[in-house]
Amino acid sequence: MAQPALVWFRDDLRVADNPALRAALDSGRPVLCFFIFDDSSPEIRPLGGAARWWLHGSLANLADNLDKRGNRLHLFSGAAEELVPRIVSETDAAALFWNRRYGPEREIDARLKKRLRTEGLEVRSFPGRLVYEPGTVLNQGGGYYKVFTPFNRAAVAQDPPETPLPAPRELPRASFPKALDALSVTLEELALEPRGPDWAGGMRETWEKDGAGRGEDAAHKRLKAFIADHLSGYAKNRDRPDLDATSRLSPHLRFGEITPRQAVHAALAAKTDGAPAGDYDSFRAEIGWRDFSYQLLFSRGGLHTRNMNDQFDAMPWREDDSALRAWQEGRTGFPVVDAGMRQLWHQGYMHNRVRMIVASFLTKHLLIDWKAGESWFWDTLVDADPANNPAGWQWVAGSGADAQPYYRIFNPMTQGEKFDPQGDYVRQWVPEIADLPNRVIHRPWEAKREALEAAGVVLGETYPKPIVIHEDGRKRALAAFETIKRR
Repeated sequence: MAQPALVWFRDDLRVADNPALRAALDSGRPVLCFFIFDDSSPEIRPLGGAARWWLHGSLANLADNLDKRGNRLHLFSGAAEELVPRIVSETDAAALFWNRRYGPEREIDARLKKRLRTEGLEVRSFPGRLVYEPGTVLNQGGGYYKVFTPFNRAAVAQDPPETPLPAPRELPRASFPKALDALSVTLEELALEPRGPDWAGGMRETWEKDGAGRGEDAAHKRLKAFIADHLSGYAKNRDRPDLDATSRLSPHLRFGEITPRQAVHAALAAKTDGAPAGDYDSFRAEIGWRDFSYQLLFSRGGLHTRNMNDQFDAMPWREDDSALRAWQEGRTGFPVVDAGMRQLWHQGYMHNRVRMIVASFLTKHLLIDWKAGESWFWDTLVDADPANNPAGWQWVAGSGADAQPYYRIFNPMTQGEKFDPQGDYVRQWVPEIADLPNRVIHRPWEAKREALEAAGVVLGETYPKPIVIHEDGRKRALAAFETIKRR
């Protein structure tokens, strides 16, 4: 048998537009595909519960798509730096291909590449996660952009990105040595999905309806539906949580089931066919924010562990476990905040506008460190992304890039009234106040006694009273910002 070419899948769980997989196929060698679930290496942040659930479905779909092409996905669990050399040795591989990562885990890749090349193995890595890799969109001084808008302008000026690679029709399969049987595991043995208790019912209901689901096939189905039904009007409607107006591609992008350049090319084709340019630009900017976040991760390191603006190291955050739990459980007494947090718990997802509202509430009204919120999102979001999640939290908190004015404080009542004008989003997720009139659905404490009684609402009993007075929280936050400003 010819020496095989190995493909190491990571955050690129797809067969189409996969440069590493294409390189292995083009090598003319039999291909052996593998994935390592590594939650023990210190450079890798262990996945949260919701992301683990998503990963199970993504791996299952990837295995199915490889099987349809005559190949197989082999699964391993443990430290990649220990397993990869063993896999190379036992398979007598001639080459190893992977798509690049951009966080601290790239240190593992660099060490492996150096070691295996020294041993005579062909090792190659490819850009397969972003539209444009870090270092390819630079400012006039040759450095990284620190503000999103000029970064996005410069990135769009390079469009269109390279044409996505088609999925291979067949993949010649390499033999799997028996010596690796003891190391390999089944998908069930990874235990990625919850067992007892099974808390994923709401996520299954949300993501597996209409024959979609997790994985590459579902990703393309969602992209196609978004382009057909929601790209036109996207700029106007994308901030409305009460409407089904966004792509919901974020978990598919997170696990590399679809690439951002596939999404950009699909939207460009729609623009050519008559979709409004403004809607395309708005969608392209959302993809651009993802690239920008990964540039920050690449250039600055662990975004979830430290403030990008070190002025915030002196921020007088409050320790308030009771308020934090109320926020996590969606019982703050502010309807749009509670709706968002309940949507998150049920679906493993939250509308992006509401993510900003709830993040502002935690960091500004409650004056609780953004890291506590980022950690909660990391555990409960199916799209918990190592770049987008902390970059977004730091943007809202004021400690990150592109965060001026850092003292901006979202008013949860006016935000709700603007973006959920009829209260439909709140009524869906906070049913105990669903019968309140529209004029007070986002501020039930202002409802007259008759309206509360007619709606069956008893503040403090059937629905919480606000855990903080808006103006008091605002003043406290501004005072805290003044302390770090003086320093």
